Amino acid sequence: MELLPHVELVTGADPTGTVIWMHGLGADGWDFVPIVRELPLPEEMALRFIFPHAPVRPVTINNGMEMRAWYDIALMNDISRQPDERSIRESQGMVEELITRESQRGIDPDHIVLAGFSQGGVIALQAGLRYRAPLAGIIALSTYLALDESLDAEAQAANREVPILMAHGTQDQVIPVQLAERSRDALTRRGYKVDWQSYPMPHSVCAEEVEEIGEFLMATLGGEKPAGRSSILLAR
Repeated sequence: MELLPHVELVTGADPTGTVIWMHGLGADGWDFVPIVRELPLPEEMALRFIFPHAPVRPVTINNGMEMRAWYDIALMNDISRQPDERSIRESQGMVEELITRESQRGIDPDHIVLAGFSQGGVIALQAGLRYRAPLAGIIALSTYLALDESLDAEAQAANREVPILMAHGTQDQVIPVQLAERSRDALTRRGYKVDWQSYPMPHSVCAEEVEEIGEFLMATLGGEKPAGRSSILLAR
């Protein structure tokens, strides 16, 4: 499988952890690049951020227009129904390839966090809960759990204890907060450790949420208390 094109940032020399961050429908890997500068990470915490570009595909709810999407969406009034299972699984495999490449670069899976917003969050959960080796954590923003019916059979024991951060806007009109809450409950019933946060915002990311993400990364990737902003090196 060909590696997904992506944007890559490092916050210091010799990174000791990696965050693979998937964007939402119609965006691309550049969408969340600016957020790295806002994360309250200590200067000495060297991380690699990878922002992959989803494949370009027709999206049914957008009249078949081609755009970057991790999977097709057929029904906007109930996005959790009739999931595009084939594409979701294809995207899962692409993320797994990125994890493998990080392992080859010296970052073990237990020092890798999968993150995603909206569609990207679906893929972060899909890939993370089914990955064969322990991951450091999963960040699922403004999103939901897809392919719930297959999770019991496919969930990997290696990630039964993986920390999960879920955050959602109470005014989200794209993915209703009730769907995210049902997804949270489906995970907690299975024994997953979910840190749930909600904010009075639409389908977006807010400053308080960024603070929470920074704290989650420090907890899961071994950083210390915030001591200032990180310097950033950019590569394509």
